[in-house]
Amino acid sequence: MDVQKYLARVCCSGPCPPTLETLRHVHLNHLMAVPFENLTIHIGERVRLELPRLYEKIVLMRRGGFCFENNGLFSWLLSQLGFDVTILSAQVKNRFTGAYGPPFDHFIMMVKLDGHRWLCDVGFGSGFQLPLSLETDSPQAQSHGVYRLRSQGDFIFMEMKSETEVLESAEECWLEQYKFTLEPRERDDFRAMCDYHQSSVSSIFFCKSLCSLLLPTGRITIMGRRLIMTSLTSVDGRQAMKTTTDLSEEEITELLREKFGIVLPSPLTPKDVEIVPPPVTY
Repeated sequence: MDVQKYLARVCCSGPCPPTLETLRHVHLNHLMAVPFENLTIHIGERVRLELPRLYEKIVLMRRGGFCFENNGLFSWLLSQLGFDVTILSAQVKNRFTGAYGPPFDHFIMMVKLDGHRWLCDVGFGSGFQLPLSLETDSPQAQSHGVYRLRSQGDFIFMEMKSETEVLESAEECWLEQYKFTLEPRERDDFRAMCDYHQSSVSSIFFCKSLCSLLLPTGRITIMGRRLIMTSLTSVDGRQAMKTTTDLSEEEITELLREKFGIVLPSPLTPKDVEIVPPPVTY
């Protein structure tokens, strides 16, 4: 890895010592520079997880990726910068089916810094913007939302405050995003699930082509043949306005280039079909 090229890719310059300020800075900048996307699957190619391939794709070719790619490469960058990084496995609650995915469904990481533990995740799409403290279960407000890490049994649940404030129970206002444990994992542990997400009718990544990027005032997403613009309407990001526009294939190609900086090597087949609920509930 050429660390300086990677830092330039995410618009970071100057010294980057292993401090909390650096961690917050590169985390946010990564989300605003590197798209969350699965377009490789929908141009007839396969996602590969070897680190040199991820570096070439994301840094040199200026593409993005899904969690195994974005977080896989980002964890390597943090290690190169001198951070103490532990790879963790999470299970995502599918917002279309309401079911949790199997183990190794999602690649995340924990960073230990000055006796404090932080959860990092630049590969979840509409997730948190800055590292979350693992030392508290209190709400953590950020620019695009309010989040918390709630422990229950062996699991920690990453939750986001619901936009709906009319519910009587405060507990019901929190939406579960994914669950995880602090058991250390290895990169190779995720290969089978990476293959699963490229071929299973129960995976959002197989069923829907998507490309999404964090913006200072919201988020821009292309899913299938739709452009989805999310604009924040409150200071803490809990209220948002969405607009949806249908796109032609020519418009998709143009938007990918202009808004995401992506030029695909092969024609894209936009896809947006229903996800089949998995036969097993985890």
